[in-house]
Amino acid sequence: MKHLTRLLIGILISSAAASCKKYLDVTPDNVATIDYAFRNRNEAENYLFTCYSTLQSMSRSISDPAFTTSGEIYFPGTLTEATLGSRDNEMGFHLIRGTQTADRPALNYWDGEQLGQPLFKAIRRCNIFLENIHKPADLPQYERNRWVAEVKFLKAYYHYYLLRMYGPVPLIRENLPINAGTEEVRVKRQPVDSAFNYITELLNEAIPGLPPVIQDNAQGLGRITQLAALSVKAEVLTTRASPFFNGNPDYAGFKDKNGTLLFPASYDAGKWRDAMEACREAITACEARGSELYRFIAPGNLPALPEPLKKVMDIRGSITEKWELNPEVIWALNPEFGFQNMAMPRLTSEMVQNMGGAPGNFAVPIVMAELFYSANGVPINEDRTYDFRNRYSIMPVPAEEKYHLRAGYQTIKMHMGREPRFYAALAFDGSNYFGNGRTNPEDMYYVQARGNTSMAGPKDNIRINVSGYWPVKLVNYQSVFGTEVVGSGFRIPLIRLAGLYLLYAETLNEVNGPSPDVFKYVDMVRERAGLKGVAESWNTYSTNPGKIQTKEGMRQIIQQERRIELCFEGRAGWDLRRWKIMQQVLSSPLQGWSIQESDPAGYYRQRNLAVPVFGLKDYLWPIKNDGLIINPNLVQNPYW
Repeated sequence: MKHLTRLLIGILISSAAASCKKYLDVTPDNVATIDYAFRNRNEAENYLFTCYSTLQSMSRSISDPAFTTSGEIYFPGTLTEATLGSRDNEMGFHLIRGTQTADRPALNYWDGEQLGQPLFKAIRRCNIFLENIHKPADLPQYERNRWVAEVKFLKAYYHYYLLRMYGPVPLIRENLPINAGTEEVRVKRQPVDSAFNYITELLNEAIPGLPPVIQDNAQGLGRITQLAALSVKAEVLTTRASPFFNGNPDYAGFKDKNGTLLFPASYDAGKWRDAMEACREAITACEARGSELYRFIAPGNLPALPEPLKKVMDIRGSITEKWELNPEVIWALNPEFGFQNMAMPRLTSEMVQNMGGAPGNFAVPIVMAELFYSANGVPINEDRTYDFRNRYSIMPVPAEEKYHLRAGYQTIKMHMGREPRFYAALAFDGSNYFGNGRTNPEDMYYVQARGNTSMAGPKDNIRINVSGYWPVKLVNYQSVFGTEVVGSGFRIPLIRLAGLYLLYAETLNEVNGPSPDVFKYVDMVRERAGLKGVAESWNTYSTNPGKIQTKEGMRQIIQQERRIELCFEGRAGWDLRRWKIMQQVLSSPLQGWSIQESDPAGYYRQRNLAVPVFGLKDYLWPIKNDGLIINPNLVQNPYW
């Protein structure tokens, strides 16, 4: 456990003001302490893990721009008391209400403020490491090579994170010398293509020096591997090829103060081919090392699961299974997901007694519930056999739905006849819950959420779910909430194989249009989810069967597949931006059910939770105004 422990402790070391090793938080001109930091292998390894520390700190979902701003999860702004520790911890979720400002930007990763990590500081640390790692005389060359590759990856990833948030960014290729002049310190933003090229260059340099996988999980889990770097490269190049960064007319005139264009003026189809090749290379390498889609294997203390429930657990386990047992995870960070209690509905009287154990504040809007397919594998508004017009009508749950819903319970038709990912991702009034200490498929807990007398319903204005939908995909079935909480932790993957398959399908479609390979990689994900292939589903059930025959139609299908498969994982917030459809997705009010009502007819009435505020300017974060004053070479992002 030595390396794993030190990797986690690096987060604390890097900010500990009273530490005896203050060199771990050095500035580039602190030559004396830099020499001390690299006097031997042990000290250099400490500095290596300090380079990792910022990355590990970025695992906190409430400070993740993609997790908090995608519209997948709504967090109420009117709670009587803070349930995330403080009001400040809610700020990312509130950006959807138009609260962002350039005077004091929330989730400020440029300066390391307002829940953001200081990424430029992290990059400077990486540069210090690369400039000094030749000094330890007792460091074997093979280990030096690996450490250099790891830090080059980290440097690339920190730049990439900034690029996704801010667009054109300064490229900190090396730290400035001690005697740097004022004008040298005043860095300039570089065109996005230059940034993408530099990030790719760093990744290409890093990949050969990285181990393909971690051989000893106890010693190295969480450190960068070749498979992770190849997959990040695929994502980087796909982002570069995507509409927001590739010929975006809304940013075509964006220039620096010298008149240099910061966004490409025209679309380049060749970027999709580069992305396609990178995705293919990553998948080939991952599969060669045993990566595969996760399948739930019931432990010995569980009965054999009926097939409908087995499919649900295949999907839930792809996120919540232990990292070392999950062949689908390509890359994740060490810290465990810390908000299972926010995604969990109250199921028992013991949970009501200890409402603080599971506040359940993460509320999924109705529009997300409608995003999932029907059981026939097509959108519910396209399924010719699905009664979309009457989806909000109330009826008792039929017996054939008993592994998803409470048989005989009164709920809406929209909750019936849906794909397995719907039941794996969401809990709602009348849905069954496998877990929380009860794992008999014939006697599961079920959610009762209507009115304040129900278990999961509103008891106060603190521990409340305002929409009536909980993202239980983010809860391990082995976690038990009651008068006490016994959690079973997990790490949300940053990249997993299903996402990489869909990324590859996206690039294939953009290069060649619909083709057998496009269908192959989408269908592999769908098959695990218990759905028939795209072609069969659309030809048999869709009111628009021709959709699968055009590049535009398949693009919509692949985008919906990614939004469904990767929901609540912090991916959609980036995808919706790079696809340049976030304005469209957030153009309607976010709604929930009338949760105070106890009668089904009253409960299942839609009510507005918030009207999202998302304009062109919100695709990119603003640079803090103070920074523009300090460095007059910087220009603000458009529309701010």
